[in-house]
Formats: sequence, C-alpha cells, structure tokens
Amino acid sequence: MHRDDQSVNLPTALSPERVTEINEVINRITRWARGRADIVGLLLVGSCARNAARPESDIDVVLLTTDESRYLLEDAWAVELRLGKLIRTQSWGPITERRCSTASGLEIELGIGSPNWAKTDPVDHGTHRVVTDGARVLHDPAGILADLIAAC
Repeated sequence: MHRDDQSVNLPTALSPERVTEINEVINRITRWARGRADIVGLLLVGSCARNAARPESDIDVVLLTTDESRYLLEDAWAVELRLGKLIRTQSWGPITERRCSTASGLEIELGIGSPNWAKTDPVDHGTHRVVTDGARVLHDPAGILADLIAAC
C-alpha cells in the first residue's frame, strides 16, 4: 500500500511556509518516482528524514535507478519536477549528486545511483553512515531499501 502523503514532521524552527514547501517537494518527487519503472528505490535521508531540519537545511534524497544515464546526462526530469536551477553535479563514488535550488532558495539534492548502492552483503561503509544518520523510505517496490535499513 502506498501513502499519498509523505509529509515530514518538521521542527517548529522552520516557518510554516518552509514546512509546506519541503513537504510539497518530497510528495512531488515521490509521486513522480512511483510512475517510473526504472526507479527501484527512493530514500529520504539527512535532517528532513530525522525531523531535525533547520532553516538552512536542504532536502536529501537517494534515487536508485536501473538507468542512471537518464538522470546524469539529461535534465528534463528536473524541469518536470520543478526543482529549480541545477547548481551542481558531483560524484561521491557510487552516488552522483544532482543539486538544484528553487526560487525560494530551498536546495534539493538527489543522489543518483544504481540499486547496488543498497547491497547488504556487506553494507558499504558510506551507505551505512548515510542510512544511520536518518533515513525514511519513500518508494521501495522490491523491498531493497527495507532490507538495507534492517541490515544497518
């Protein structure tokens, strides 16, 4: 069963407008991912996942796909998601960061990688650090993210 609303219980240090914007972006990315067969996992990580976002926090999402080049070589998906201007692309080993900034200044970091990022035998040290720092599954049709969280 899928929840349509992926709202996060964010701290009161954030303005109501920022809370609304963060939840709207998370919900938009989640709905979009559920409509794509190549996306095998979507994981909210970092401060938003652990309900500790501050005014300067960004939204961190790990997107696992069987077609990485679609998201690394093209920008149509970011335009479709209305994520704002692409401000950085940076490789972090098995994950490539695509960072966007909205007109309000909210930054969204999509870490794009293959399903191998979620392997559990053994769990990669960097992956373990990301997951244990705060993680919430947004889309996991095959259960690979649930298995990863259980292994961590």
